[in-house]
Amino acid sequence: MPNYRFLGNSGLKISEITYGNWLTHGSQVENDVATQCVHAALDAGITTFDTADVYANTKAEQVLGDALKGQRRESLEIFTKVYWPTGPGGANDSGLSRKHVMESIDGSLQRLGTDYVDLYQAHRFDQSTPLEETMQAFADIVRQGKALYIGVSEWTADQIRAGHALSKELGFQLISSQPQYSMLWRVIEDEVVPTSRELGLSQIVWSPVAQGVLSGKYLPGQPAPAGSRATDANGSRFIQQFMTEDVLTRVQQLKAVADELGLTQAQLAVAWVLQNDNVAAALIGASRPEQVAENVKASGVVIPAELMTKIDEILGDVVERDAGKTAAGAPGPR
Repeated sequence: MPNYRFLGNSGLKISEITYGNWLTHGSQVENDVATQCVHAALDAGITTFDTADVYANTKAEQVLGDALKGQRRESLEIFTKVYWPTGPGGANDSGLSRKHVMESIDGSLQRLGTDYVDLYQAHRFDQSTPLEETMQAFADIVRQGKALYIGVSEWTADQIRAGHALSKELGFQLISSQPQYSMLWRVIEDEVVPTSRELGLSQIVWSPVAQGVLSGKYLPGQPAPAGSRATDANGSRFIQQFMTEDVLTRVQQLKAVADELGLTQAQLAVAWVLQNDNVAAALIGASRPEQVAENVKASGVVIPAELMTKIDEILGDVVERDAGKTAAGAPGPR
């Protein structure tokens, strides 16, 4: 059973291993297997589920909603997101305009089969919409009871600060940030994490296993295993940054650390992000039900300080720490 952590300064508790269905449900994984994975998450004690309207162009929300049918709604924490294009991709089918946000929450609730989501997240920052407009829409959604809490994903520290100030004026609070974070990708540590600590947000981190690279399954000098993320047309564009000889060689050396703790390398990677006290949850995905139970074993693990240092020594300068990468990877004006 995973441990629970409070999300930001709110009273909401979430399972520190949270099940996410990006790149799997509605696309890579058949619906019946996806349903088995969700049920495996429930069986493992996970109660927090994260999705987004853009995943598989709305299909992932539908699959998750169907898989959760019959569960006690009050015992679940369901998260989704808004920003990226959905539907036919019309002029107002993306971004954080009031029109798109208000229409998107209704679509998400219908697909998820619920009257409300526990957390509604701005999937990116929208340079083309006044922040006041976006935050007013979120405030109205909270007042309507369609979302209990509001969060953001891949916003810079300055954007988080501006959004937080407006949320306070409007009578609600931003409580979370959802960035990429792993042993290999630490760009949030210098700015986003200190700002979030100050303002009362915590992180729900995606790709804690660096798209599977930190599992150790990709070997230096060898082709990627058939059917793996690195061979998938959609997933491969995210993983390529880690598929260098130097990175893969160093990752193989982490096996000794994992062995010392009685963990797999994937479990070590998930446990590592949870050592950061500003991280409320690690998002894990699965293409097979048995992967879920394995990942949950990372919950509650304490990595001794000397082994955290050893991990840093092994990975050395292949770790990406540039805080500017968050802004560099952001979408431009719509």
